[in-house]
Amino acid sequence: MATCPAGHATTTDDYCDVCGAPLESAGATAVPAAPAAVASSAEEQTCPACGAVRTGRFCEDCGHDSLAPVPSGLPSTPAAPVPDAPERWHATVEADRDYFERVVAAGGPDAAAVAFPEFCPARRFDLVGPQVTIGRRSRSRGVFPTVDLVGPPEDPGVSHSHALLVSTQDGWSVVDLGSTNGTTVNGAHDPLRPNTPRPLSDGDRVHVGAWTTITLHRSA
Repeated sequence: MATCPAGHATTTDDYCDVCGAPLESAGATAVPAAPAAVASSAEEQTCPACGAVRTGRFCEDCGHDSLAPVPSGLPSTPAAPVPDAPERWHATVEADRDYFERVVAAGGPDAAAVAFPEFCPARRFDLVGPQVTIGRRSRSRGVFPTVDLVGPPEDPGVSHSHALLVSTQDGWSVVDLGSTNGTTVNGAHDPLRPNTPRPLSDGDRVHVGAWTTITLHRSA
């Protein structure tokens, strides 16, 4: 049985089957290498087949011989997981005739004096950040909402600081900010309690003013 320069007993006569170091040729004077240096070098090596740290010729995880070719189809390192993209949301603002007729039927404030707009194209607002304000801007009051419903056409039933959309772990919640005419969700008759979050889901409708409906969508 031969002995490698690091002092390992090996059954082979060409390479040490413990650390992989080459053996001295027959008749040559063996010059022992520093064991600490060999061990340090071995500790820094990784298995080319599975990527695990190995301390000898053979990988303790997969058994691969470091002197043999890497088997085809085996990655040298595990693939890193790809993080999921954050969810994106947007809101669509439309003139809602069904909601308008419910307001008129309920005899809301100044309902008889408010007419449904003849033309009001849908508008889209991307929901970005922890909070999104809803209302009508007023330079004199310093109010500049994210979802600005100043028009034209302008819904007179919307307060300058009407409501707030708050980002949550599962999506968004709506909070009425003590508006004059209140805020309802999904056609409900009872308005939300002021300053109380109401969770929303994809497709939920928030009604404000006399005829404005804001629908939340999870973007594709």
